[in-house]
Amino acid sequence: MFELTGRIALVSGAGQSVGEGIATVLARQGAAVIVNDLFGERAERVAAQIVAEGNTAIAKAFDVTDYEATVAAVRAAEAELGGQVNILVNNAGVAQTRVIKPFRELTPDQWPPSIDLNIYGAMNCVKAVLDGMCDSGWGRIVQISSGSARTGQNINYSMYATGKSGIEGFIRHLAAETGQYGVTANIVALGQQANLAEKMTPEMIDKIITTIPIGRLGDPIEVGAFCAYLASNESGGMTGQTLDFNGGSQTR
Repeated sequence: MFELTGRIALVSGAGQSVGEGIATVLARQGAAVIVNDLFGERAERVAAQIVAEGNTAIAKAFDVTDYEATVAAVRAAEAELGGQVNILVNNAGVAQTRVIKPFRELTPDQWPPSIDLNIYGAMNCVKAVLDGMCDSGWGRIVQISSGSARTGQNINYSMYATGKSGIEGFIRHLAAETGQYGVTANIVALGQQANLAEKMTPEMIDKIITTIPIGRLGDPIEVGAFCAYLASNESGGMTGQTLDFNGGSQTR
């Protein structure tokens, strides 16, 4: 069950954290994984770990917000792996140049980074692989999102939330357009993940955990397992859905 042998998966932003977990699990289920990251050394590290487990992965460093670079990298990876991408997980979402401030303090030139990455970056990846999926009659698109897309929060994330809200709308329409071709598209809205511990004090983490019914932060491997289901034959009846994966946190 949830067997992915013979599939080729592209996971964006897979050089660390949640993306690393997703790439690792998809490879364990049999997919050949294209590990994308903006930074080559991160992509290479994750791909090497996957190969060391006896599974298949190659690293491709490119900026998903650059359409031409994205298409060129995908075509090169497909040639190397001998097939077309039929699983896409759009995980990249945290812009390197983002500015975290209340909206009233942001200038218009500070708006684009999170929006460009979360909307155009995801759309570029979809565009690069969608024809192959539709023409072959099978494909799986998984968009990683956040509860921030649908819940107002006073945490200075308005631009990130704007990008996530926009791509969620796109994915719902994409699902309606492509279902007839055997291609599904779903959204996984994550709660707070384990990498948050790298950014906050233990006291801040403890406070956040009190709001999570399962009493802990999210686990990248668990996210990967959920994505493996959505990437499998067994998920063929599910498309156009936003699925909360947040330990029971309130997101609406």
